[in-house]
Amino acid sequence: MSPTTSDLVAGIDSSTGATKVELVDLASGAVVGQARSPHAPTTPPVSEQDPQDWWRALVDCFEQLQEHLPAIRALSISGQQHGMVTLDADNVPVRPAKLWNDTTSAPQSTELIERVGATAWATSTGSIPGPAFTVTKLAWLAENEPDSLELVRRVGLPHDYLSFRLTGRWTTDRGDASGTGYWSPTSGEYLPDLVQAAGVRPAWIEFPEVLSPFEAVGVVTAPELLALGVGHDVVVGPGSGDNMCAALGLGVRPGDVVVSLGTSGTAYAVSEQPTNDESGFVAGFADATGRYLPLVCTLNATKVTESIRGLLNVSYEEFDELALSAPQGSNGLTLVPYFDGERTPNRPDATGALVGLRTSVERSDMARAGFEGVTCGLLDGVDALTTSGVVADGRFFLIGGGSKSAAFASIFASLSERDILLPASDETVARGAAVQAGCVLTGQEPDHLAAAWSLDQSRLVTPPDSVAVSASVVRDRYRTEANFR
Repeated sequence: MSPTTSDLVAGIDSSTGATKVELVDLASGAVVGQARSPHAPTTPPVSEQDPQDWWRALVDCFEQLQEHLPAIRALSISGQQHGMVTLDADNVPVRPAKLWNDTTSAPQSTELIERVGATAWATSTGSIPGPAFTVTKLAWLAENEPDSLELVRRVGLPHDYLSFRLTGRWTTDRGDASGTGYWSPTSGEYLPDLVQAAGVRPAWIEFPEVLSPFEAVGVVTAPELLALGVGHDVVVGPGSGDNMCAALGLGVRPGDVVVSLGTSGTAYAVSEQPTNDESGFVAGFADATGRYLPLVCTLNATKVTESIRGLLNVSYEEFDELALSAPQGSNGLTLVPYFDGERTPNRPDATGALVGLRTSVERSDMARAGFEGVTCGLLDGVDALTTSGVVADGRFFLIGGGSKSAAFASIFASLSERDILLPASDETVARGAAVQAGCVLTGQEPDHLAAAWSLDQSRLVTPPDSVAVSASVVRDRYRTEANFR
């Protein structure tokens, strides 16, 4: 179709902390409206939410945007990856959804890797199933709540549940499916033997149909949204995981690297070829376009710097200023940021450490050490991507809430020794979902739509001309201390 000036698409980001909706003009890419509705906070190792609360938050966002709803022509949903949603025969959640950052399935993760073998996992799914993966949560359910498992008839991911509530159709996409641990990005098929290895009989469970990239799920049929003014003919895209949608929202091409700084951190790249890292460092995900999205995820990112900011009792601006007033290397202070255990490397019981304290330590050293510790951990993730064969010589994007920090931007540029791009949009995940909705509606390629919407507008941060301590020294010191945890 040819968009008119009144046509809108909606991108929905259902994250751990909140549901966010961004309404975008289909012709120009201009943001017409935004809404946000928070979710109940969670604290690992037990991190669970009621899927029905996500739906209520989504409806609340649409209520906030009610005046624009008649102009919406298509929408898509991005959701937090991995989380396990279990529905009974009446499509009611059997129990709260276990989220990606719930680490209670760490014992089941270890058992599954030992039972099937790391090589077999990597070959079959492209990934080693750490505690974040849905298959380990299924194994936890089978072992700890067998009565609940008896009631389960459908298992899916957060975005699958919301798409189901919108359309009545049980579907997913290849990007989100690749994070379950029982679907193959290379064959495009579910792997019943791996479900059975988790102690679940596959015949009991209906898993979502995996749609092709940019294939419509259907149209909105949810009474709650129709009553608010959403049209009966609004097309619903296949949706995807949050990192997959962020890549769409950035217009990421093969060779580009993205680091996302949220409560947790991710480093990923778009690749033409699948990866299968037997070490488990790199997860071999699919993306939302038909390509692949090898990714490294850490549990600890801005939660670490936020904890240190709280200890220093300073504002965000003062925290940045403190960190940037200290020299690179933090005068010998090194922070290992495993505050809540760690996913990559897989150390669920690890704790953080502050090493190199002397009586001469200053508040600025501690502030900078926090930023440097998080940065070093994620740059190790970027190195792991290239070790796995991923080409990462293109643009380097820094996104997420932490990218607003001047200290993070400067320290990433300095320690990576690369130019860093800070996108103009604050909501790259919701924007990516909107891109997908636009492509489903119009048949355009995502690169063409991204160009039409000027998604490549970014601010450049360059490495400093000189530093007190070289990036290699800072990073080597970090690796030495991290290896002891």
